[in-house]
Order: sequence, then C-alpha cells, then structure tokens
Amino acid sequence: MNLIQHTDAKYNKKLEKLSKASSLFDPNIELQTREIIRKVELDGDKAILKLARQFDNASLKAAELQIHPKEILKAWSNALPKTKKAIRLAKSNVKSFALSSIRKNWKTQNTQGGIVGEKFDPFKRVGIYIPGGTAPLASTSVMTITLAKAAGCPEIVACTPCDKNGKVNPDLLAAIGNAGATEVYRIGGAQAIAAMGYGTKTIKPTQKIFGPGNAYVVAAKRLLFGRVSIDLLPGPSELLILADYTANPKYVAADLLAQAEHGSGHERVWLATTSKSLIHKVQQEIEQQLLSLSRAQLIKKTLKNNGWIIHIKSISEGITLANDLAPEHCELMLKSTAFAAKQITTAGAILIGPWTPTVLGDYLAGPSHTLPTGGAGASFSGLTVDMFQRRTSIVQYNKNSLARSLETIKTFSELEGLDGHGSSAEIRLNN
Repeated sequence: MNLIQHTDAKYNKKLEKLSKASSLFDPNIELQTREIIRKVELDGDKAILKLARQFDNASLKAAELQIHPKEILKAWSNALPKTKKAIRLAKSNVKSFALSSIRKNWKTQNTQGGIVGEKFDPFKRVGIYIPGGTAPLASTSVMTITLAKAAGCPEIVACTPCDKNGKVNPDLLAAIGNAGATEVYRIGGAQAIAAMGYGTKTIKPTQKIFGPGNAYVVAAKRLLFGRVSIDLLPGPSELLILADYTANPKYVAADLLAQAEHGSGHERVWLATTSKSLIHKVQQEIEQQLLSLSRAQLIKKTLKNNGWIIHIKSISEGITLANDLAPEHCELMLKSTAFAAKQITTAGAILIGPWTPTVLGDYLAGPSHTLPTGGAGASFSGLTVDMFQRRTSIVQYNKNSLARSLETIKTFSELEGLDGHGSSAEIRLNN
C-alpha cells in the first residue's frame, strides 16, 4: 500500500488529492458509457445482443435474454442447504430492518383548517442491477430486491451478466429468485442500465433503477438521471479504517484486503492511524495474509493503485479526513469510538469496534450494503426501503378553510402579478 505521513512535504495536498481520485467522473469511462447508452436507445435488443458478444463473449438471441421462471426455481431447488440458510437469514434481517423504516401515510390540519398530508405508494416497476462478473454478488440480491418486495413493488426487474455460455451463476440466480424478483434478464454492464431506462422490445422500461456496479454501471446511472429515477451512485467498493494504537493489526489487514478483492481495480481502501507501530504491523500482516487469498493478484493491483496508509497527527484529523473522503464504509477501531461515530457525517455506513468487520454489513446485519461511493456520500445516503416508495402530497380544503386562506392567496397573487391565481380561489367563494 502507498504511504502518506503527516511529516511529508505537501501533506495536505496529498490528502486533498485522495478525495478527488474517483472513477465516478472519469471522462474516458463517461465517453464510452455514453456511446453504449446511445446504441441501446437507438437499436434496443439488437444493441444489447451485440454488446453481450462484445463484453461477455456471449452469443444470445432476443428470446433468450429473459431467464425462464423454471430455471430460477431449479436454481433454488439445487442450492446447497447452507446456501439456502444463509440467504434466508440475511433476507430476514434485511426485511425486518426495512419494515421498521418504511414511510407511512399521514395527515394533519394546517392553520386555516385545511387537511394536508402525504401518501407513499410503491413504484409499480423498478429495475435492479446485480453485479455478477468475477464475483457473483448473491448478497446484493438480498440487499436490494428484498427492499423492493418489502415496499410492495409489484414488478421487480433484475439484470445480471451471464458468462460466455449465456449462463448465470446458479447460486446468484437462486438468491435473486428467493428475494422476490418478478423478471430476470441475463444482461450486464452499462447496457443493462440503458435497457431498464429506455426499454427495448423485450424489456419494458422501469420507473427507477437501483443497485451497485462497476464504474461503467455507475456512469450509466448518472447519465440516465432524469430519464429515469436513480437510487444513488454505488460504485466500486471503498473502506476507510480509522484506528489508534489499540487496533488489532490482523483485523485491520483482513478488512482492507476483503474490500480490495472485488476485482475491478477501481476499489479504494485507506487506513488512517496515529500509530506508527500499527502501520508497520499492518504492512506485515497484509503480506502474510495475501499468501492465502485466492484473488491475491487482483488485490495487489487495487492496493497499488488505490490503497493508502495515512499516518495522521490526531484522531480529530482522521475524522476530518473521513468526512472529506465520504467513504462507503468507515470502520472505527479506537479505544473510544463514541466521539468519532458522532462526528463522522458523510460515510455510507459506520462500523464500530473490533467485532464489527465490514463483511457483516455486506452480508447479514440488516441495513442494505448498497452505499454511495466516490465521495457521493457527502450528498447521498445508502439504499433504504423508502427509496422504493413514491411520495405524493395530499391537500383538501372546505369552503371555510378556503375563505380563511383567501387574503393570503390574493396578496401573493398581486405580488407576483398573477391575478388569475387569486381569481381561481375567489370565484369559489362568490358563487
């Protein structure tokens, strides 16, 4: 991993550069993604099939894009008992968390006696992207589709890439089906996002698109914002660990390696610590633990490009750095965590203490692991069930409450030079 120390020349400049190094706004990625979207918009299924050959080396026909429900049921039936158990347990926690935070209809009476409120309806048709390239993310199925199901969305469209033979990982397919997807398509990448946004002959357009993905998937979501509603910008994984001398170097190293192993090369991991001793021990642990990991070469690439150990002056400085980076995940391995947990306000998820590795949030805890990356956490929160609900405001007045409102209405109408506005209310009271 790369090392930055507070004694370095231009230390602050180096830290500032870290917070800007995101793939979310890479102009080359955006240019390529824009072209993919254009092709899908113009040629629909034909473009999807051509892009599947280009990127996945898969030769498909339009009729093969949708995965038949029988294939999904077979995948679940053939899954190992321990796989089914894991999916069910994770789904139970996620569903319970979602139902606790779902928004409910409400109404009240305002000053003039009018009835005002809000109602929340599930989106009728949502699209969910499930990464499935080098790592088939069965957990993402649980962390996204379960929320759509809990919100009551009747049509839940899932897209995930296939291999060169047109096959989707069966365990991933089992998780997608069990979570509650109503349609599943074997397409991935930016073209899947474009298909769900614009629609094709085979795939009807959705109202809102959800889910994490690589840099191209995230770029596609950003470019389609406005054409279709978008959840957030959850891209390549990130982890910042803020630690002091009490942190266990084995745990720190293991968690950094875990988040670096996804494989896109755009993942980002940081360790910010006040302890020089911890830095040395973590470096040793990384070298040792890498020897036993199957994706060691992918991890090394990530650590070389986007892995940073930062020797900070104080934990307060580390908190400032955390808020500047707005990391997807932020682990606190400190003697006292309460102050840092309160002061860090831009992380997608805060994981507190040595017994809370990021993998708990990834797989089981309950909150969705679909979180903002690339600094987007400064403006976006992680995926929640209410994002699957559409808010509508409700207003109902009677004659008396309208009469009590007329003076204010006419004042604003005159102020803005829109006399028709005032008349539209007054005419009801003069007849």
